[in-house]
Amino acid sequence: MDRLGSFSNDPSDKPPCRGCSSYLMEPYIKCAECGPPPFFLCLQCFTRGFEYKKHQSDHTYEIMTSDFPVLDPSWTAQEEMALLEAVMDCGFGNWQDVANQMCTKTKEECEKHYMKHFINNPLFASTLLNLKQAEAAKTADTAIPFHSADDPPRPAFDSLLSRDMAGYMPARADFIEEFDNYAEWDLRDIDFVEDDSDILHALKMAVVDIYHSRLKERQRRKNDSGLSPSVLMASNSGRRSAPPLNLTGLPGTEKLNEKEKELCQVVRLVPGAYLEYKSALLNECHKQGGLRLAQARALIKIDVNKTRKIYDFLIREGYITKA
Repeated sequence: MDRLGSFSNDPSDKPPCRGCSSYLMEPYIKCAECGPPPFFLCLQCFTRGFEYKKHQSDHTYEIMTSDFPVLDPSWTAQEEMALLEAVMDCGFGNWQDVANQMCTKTKEECEKHYMKHFINNPLFASTLLNLKQAEAAKTADTAIPFHSADDPPRPAFDSLLSRDMAGYMPARADFIEEFDNYAEWDLRDIDFVEDDSDILHALKMAVVDIYHSRLKERQRRKNDSGLSPSVLMASNSGRRSAPPLNLTGLPGTEKLNEKEKELCQVVRLVPGAYLEYKSALLNECHKQGGLRLAQARALIKIDVNKTRKIYDFLIREGYITKA
């Protein structure tokens, strides 16, 4: 019989006993001949010779328990796990709370044991250092190199390009914040599909109607402030149109094909920012073997509608594939 340590103190994390379906409390039995999946029995079912399908009572078995020392003769493996979980829950240094959660050790014992075996232990220190160095090397291999961008273009005053670029913020790769700037976020995960129920469809339409009212308030504030509107409200269909962005003189335009130029004009996205976003999405798609819209939104922190248009364009043109 082998005495093996379990990896969790919570009985609900382990599969139930195959005999009585109760939570397994240490020590319990694992059949050494059945599985996968592993065949576990509580001591009561084991002692009465429980058999099920291919499992026979004369099979060899292992006793699963963490009631044995690992780092210190006076600390069991179960107490080691409980200490680590308590420090994670209560925070490093809150030794009284750690001791209260453990129940079996005093504040002084918890602090002394943790500092000796997990902080000042050369073995653990070297292991953590190696892990940190490996993670740093991995990050350096996969990180997108940063190149300082050129200064944003300085078009002539009152020129067409000057009006098109009004309010643009290079560091954000987007234009100035609107009133209720994140109104679009409420729509980012809404998709109308054919199998929607009538109630679900009505709820989605209600969200769209609320969004339209927020756009109208945004437009009203622009009109009251005397600013020329950058977003033109159309009919009750809720469609919006904005003048296409003039790409003349913008850095990176020469690297775009005609379809990419059209996308940047319609989405009102400067070429340099588009190229950065495209590179990031292509790298992530290659690494993951596919890319979801939610992952794209997590990578590029801009307006969710712009992200979706970029994502759909790259899918349509075959640059990336869906996960």
